[in-house]
Amino acid sequence: MKVEKVNAKELLQALEELQKERGITKEYMIESLKMALEAAYKKNYETNEEVNIDINEETGNIKVYAVKKIVSEVEDKDVEISIDDAKEISKRAKLGNDIKIEVTPKNFGRIAASSGKQIIIQRVREAEKDLIMTQYNDKQGEIVVGVVQRSDKIGMIIDLGKVEAIIPAKELVPTEIYESHQRIKAFVLSVEDSGRFGPQVILSRRSPNFVRKLFELEVPEIEEGLVEIRGVAREAGFRTKIAVWSNDENIDPIGACIGKKGIRKNAISEELFGEKIDIIAYTDDLPSFIVNALSPAEILAIDLNEEENIATIVVPDDKFALAIGARGQNVKLAAILTGWKIDIKKLSDVENQIIE
Repeated sequence: MKVEKVNAKELLQALEELQKERGITKEYMIESLKMALEAAYKKNYETNEEVNIDINEETGNIKVYAVKKIVSEVEDKDVEISIDDAKEISKRAKLGNDIKIEVTPKNFGRIAASSGKQIIIQRVREAEKDLIMTQYNDKQGEIVVGVVQRSDKIGMIIDLGKVEAIIPAKELVPTEIYESHQRIKAFVLSVEDSGRFGPQVILSRRSPNFVRKLFELEVPEIEEGLVEIRGVAREAGFRTKIAVWSNDENIDPIGACIGKKGIRKNAISEELFGEKIDIIAYTDDLPSFIVNALSPAEILAIDLNEEENIATIVVPDDKFALAIGARGQNVKLAAILTGWKIDIKKLSDVENQIIE
């Protein structure tokens, strides 16, 4: 087989550009290229020889070497060479050792160029997929900022820079309207490998954890661990109740979350398109916590049925609608926040029951 000098300088330059632009290391790509060329050589020349590919990064020259074991009697010429033949190649050849023999084919330049392009495309896709999976797996539970690309019945596509994410229809807030190219914040729910379509980053603006994270970012006391969020209940687009607790008796957890002149709470409400936010004090005393959760309703009495996990609440007749809330939101969110079923009763109804 005639040995040819094959040059891959253009391929190496392309690998350097990939490293700069996409963060895919040149070393990773070169190793991938070598593996591809080894496979291409065996396939094109229908051989079982063990081969090594040598790429000179300075000159760009590519050489193919067959690796054979030196034996006294050859049984398989694809993987063995006689000691006499090995001595002609290297005087230091010894029985039992391996020897490398250059076998670069005449037309290997064309094969190298074709295989090189294919492997670059393939490995770029794989490396980008791995980078995205790693990067966004680390961002699960965090808030990201992207640009709205388009919307359809499936959801909203968000451009995050190196990857397109999706906010599924069920994770959108029906009261929020966005236009193309508008910047948007969203909560990273998960990262899924969708096979040939690559990683799929799933976002949400509906999750209660989106509100939780907004407070964590907006309120330094939460980030520092001085104030804790003990629970979040949300009807996205309408109302959220968030229970907070202070680990420092000198810090008012509600005041910290509201901020001076309401600046912190208002900033979060604005991000949520005016969604109403109730910030309540968490307490280990269950009756008090349930009363707090029903804020701003006025509570006259509370009775807990621990067997059935039901809290019966008595309110003034004229405060009944306030306790229930628009569309039943107040009582529903209080129930989610406390984990108890809540039954609101008017004072007059209770008095009539007693009389009867």
